[in-house]
Amino acid sequence: MLTTISTGLAIDAYGPISDNAGGIAEMAGMSHKIRERTDALDAAGNTTAAIGKGFAIGSAALVSLALFGAYVSRAGIKSVDVLTPKVFIGLIVGAMLPYWFSAMTMKSVGSAALKMVEEVRRQFNSIPGLMEGTAKPDYANCVKISTDASLREMIPPGALVMLHSLSEPS
Repeated sequence: MLTTISTGLAIDAYGPISDNAGGIAEMAGMSHKIRERTDALDAAGNTTAAIGKGFAIGSAALVSLALFGAYVSRAGIKSVDVLTPKVFIGLIVGAMLPYWFSAMTMKSVGSAALKMVEEVRRQFNSIPGLMEGTAKPDYANCVKISTDASLREMIPPGALVMLHSLSEPS
């Protein structure tokens, strides 16, 4: 399954790249014909992204099934009763964890982005000439805020992954 990662990443990366190219062409004031071409590439990128997501879901399901099969085989388990309360709760918690992790990660990204926006606003208000382009912004402070916020905000999702692994019964 790992041999397909490069193809999957390339498929997923195509859409945003073509979309950004269209935005750059529009901001640069390029001809309408170029924008039409980038729009066609963007549509193709959206299609490949949708196909790539379907492929990723199928791959994840297959890997999950293979890992479960390997675990059951190695542990010598003859049968699994899904209606047993512990197994059922384990299935629900296991199915919920990726969504919880994703939600925590998205919240972290949003929080870090908000801190960056606040810093940019502060610089526009406190550095004379920045709005006119005659003064330079404090890039180092922006990088510091971004790095600090990124590391700090990713502690809870990382802890979720680590603590969940430690809490599983042996």
